[in-house]
Amino acid sequence: MTPQLVRAQRLVIKIGSALLVDADGLRQSWLRALCDDVAEARARGTDVVLVSSGAIALGRQVLGLPAGPLRVEQSQAAAAVGQIKLARAYEEALAPHGVKTAQLLVTLDDTTDRRRYLNSRATMQTLLGLGVVPIVNENDTVATDEIRFGDNDRLAAQIAVTCGADQLLLLSDVDGLYTANPKTDPDARHLPVISQITPEIEATAGDPISGVSKGGMKTKLMAARTAVAGGCAMAIAEGSVLKPLSAVANGARTTWFLPDTDPQAARKRWIAAMKPKGEITVDDGAARALGQGKSLLPAGVTAVSGRFGRGDPVVVLDGRGARLAVGLVRYASTEARAIAGHRSDEIEGILGYPGRAALIHRDDMVI
Repeated sequence: MTPQLVRAQRLVIKIGSALLVDADGLRQSWLRALCDDVAEARARGTDVVLVSSGAIALGRQVLGLPAGPLRVEQSQAAAAVGQIKLARAYEEALAPHGVKTAQLLVTLDDTTDRRRYLNSRATMQTLLGLGVVPIVNENDTVATDEIRFGDNDRLAAQIAVTCGADQLLLLSDVDGLYTANPKTDPDARHLPVISQITPEIEATAGDPISGVSKGGMKTKLMAARTAVAGGCAMAIAEGSVLKPLSAVANGARTTWFLPDTDPQAARKRWIAAMKPKGEITVDDGAARALGQGKSLLPAGVTAVSGRFGRGDPVVVLDGRGARLAVGLVRYASTEARAIAGHRSDEIEGILGYPGRAALIHRDDMVI
C-alpha cells in the first residue's frame, strides 16, 4: 500500500536551496507555510527532522560573492555566514507554534565512523524525544570533496536511516519519477509507486547509478536505495507550492519508493550480520530480562572477554555459554570490565564520569 504522510511516525523532510532561497533572499512566506505543515505534523504526534540546504546560497548573498561556481574557501565562508541565518529563520518560523529547534551539522565521516554515528543517533533520538525539530545540514564550513555527501538527497536518506525514520520526503522541482524526461519526451509516463529499483528504473534517470553521480534524479535514486534498505519509505514531490506537506497528504502527484521491511527490523538485520568482537556473560536474572525485551544493565554482567570499543558488536551469553543475543555495546571492553556487576548509579564513581545506564540498549540488540 502507498504510505500515508499523515500516518508517519518519524518523518524526514529534505528542502533544497532553490525552494528556500531566490534572487531576493529567503522565501519567507514559503518557509512559514512549510513550518505550519511541520507544526501540524508534530501535533499529530509525528517526529520531524528537516534536512535543509540553503546556507551557501544565503551566505553568498550576504557576502556579495559573484554568481557561478565558488572556490572551496569561498563556499566554506558563505556556509559559515549563511548557516546562522538559516538556523535563525527556522527557529523564528517554528517558535510561534511552540516548537523548539536544534541545529546539527554533519559530514560523511560522521556516518561512516561507528562511534560518531552512534553519537549522532543518540543526539537525534534525545532531541526528538524532547519534542525538538532538528535542522540538519552538511557541515560545508569544513567539508571537502573527500568527505562530502555531495548532495542533500543522499544526506537526507542517511539521516532517515540514522534516526530510524519510517518516511522520507524529498521536496524537489519535479513531482516524481517518469519513464523519461517529461520536458523533452511527450510520451513520458509518471511512475507513482516503485517497489523495487531495477535496472529499468535506473535507466529512467539517465546513466547507470554510480558512486560519483551528482544532482538530479540520479542522486534521488541513490537516496531511495539507502532509505528503503533501512526500512524507510521515500517520496519525491514537487515542493514549490505553499504547504507542500499538506499538498502531498491531499493527493498531490508523487513517486513513492517502498521498503520491504520496517526501520527497526532493518536495523536488527544489520546488527545481526556484524562480526562480534567480544563476549559478555550474564547471570540468570539478566538473561530473563533480555528475554522480556529489556536492555542489558551492568549489574547483570558476570564476565567480559575480548577487546572492543564503544559501538562494536558483542555476543551476550548465559552462564552455561549459550548465545542469547548480539548487540552494539555502549562501553569499551576496559570500561565494561570495570562496571560489570555494579548498579548503574555506581558508574560515575567507578569511571569518573556519568555514563549510560545500559551496557547494551534493547534498540541495539538482536535476541
